[in-house]
Amino acid sequence: MSEEAARPRKVVTAYGDGGFRIAGDRVEGSVIVFPEFFLPWPVAIKSQIRPDSFAEVIEHANKVDILLLGCGKEPPLVSEEIRNALRPHGVIIDAMDTGAACRTFNILLAEGRAVAAALIAI
Repeated sequence: MSEEAARPRKVVTAYGDGGFRIAGDRVEGSVIVFPEFFLPWPVAIKSQIRPDSFAEVIEHANKVDILLLGCGKEPPLVSEEIRNALRPHGVIIDAMDTGAACRTFNILLAEGRAVAAALIAI
């Protein structure tokens, strides 16, 4: 087994009630999830998202090709300003509702893809 395959992954196993269950841990509020760790994300609604909301993603851009944006239950639209902030770092953003983002993150993670997810809690 390769070292990469042996590392624990931060699979999102549940969402709702204002938080998530990630790799067995209950996390309250919104989060940014990477394959090997997660961080609280101080965004409660989509209108609070700004380019600097993705500073952690940009910091780890060498490990992220795709950023899934879980927009809660709001329409999954991403402004050009945000796309343009991530593009120079090689990160493509794909927006969807939070449930779909959790499921897609897990699938891409299982495929070994360079993925992260910014998830608004529902």
